Amino acid sequence: MSRDARWKALLELLVERGRLDVEQAAGELGVSAATIRRDFDALAEQQMLVRTRGGAVAHGVSYELPLRYKTARQASEKLRIAAAVAGLVAPGEAVGLTGGTTTTEVARALAVRGDLAAGPPPLTVVTNALNIANELAVRPQFKIVVTGGVARAQSYELVGPLAEGVLDRIALDVAVLGVVALDVVHGAAAHDEAEAAINRRLCERAARVIVAADSSKLGRRAFARICDTGTLHTLVTDTAVDEDTVRRFEDAGVRVMAV
Repeated sequence: MSRDARWKALLELLVERGRLDVEQAAGELGVSAATIRRDFDALAEQQMLVRTRGGAVAHGVSYELPLRYKTARQASEKLRIAAAVAGLVAPGEAVGLTGGTTTTEVARALAVRGDLAAGPPPLTVVTNALNIANELAVRPQFKIVVTGGVARAQSYELVGPLAEGVLDRIALDVAVLGVVALDVVHGAAAHDEAEAAINRRLCERAARVIVAADSSKLGRRAFARICDTGTLHTLVTDTAVDEDTVRRFEDAGVRVMAV
């Protein structure tokens, strides 16, 4: 197992359990205790965990994995969700994309849709996510608009008044929203309040709002509220979603697509 794969696995386990000891982690990953100790020390230096005597703990209840370590989570589900969301976008529309692993896959799914190159006008993509802008900027079929702002290392998203200022001056046909939690009663949420504020502004500028979220995000709450359920038009999720959850969202006026 490579170092990056070990680190991803260790961080996943910490997110799930909150605490790991060296011997337990070594046994589960099939490596030596010395290797795990070195991994814990390196991750602690990056402030991605807190070192304890004999192990490590996550950074509190709002612990957030950096984007580069999230890509393997629910990977097949995210690909199906992304393809379905991309299919809801029409040529020539103005599309807002928040940051996140699922919305990054949506951007990639849009990039391979040949009919979107049939403009004019081109498909306009507005995003505060540096990684999404970087992937799409080389695509001639897209007009890419990037907000200003201060970059968050965790998610590659631009936040703050500069980003809000750009969004206040545009109108979108559709906003595609990535979330860490979505609940019928409490709405959509993120870990970080600055990201939530930009995501909320993006939704406010859109004629319709699509949430792209795998079923593990549903029925959960997170620290920073983005918007209430009434703001949403469509939820695209995976087939593991239970029928009661689907019914509750549909009763709240949200179209649910399980793919």
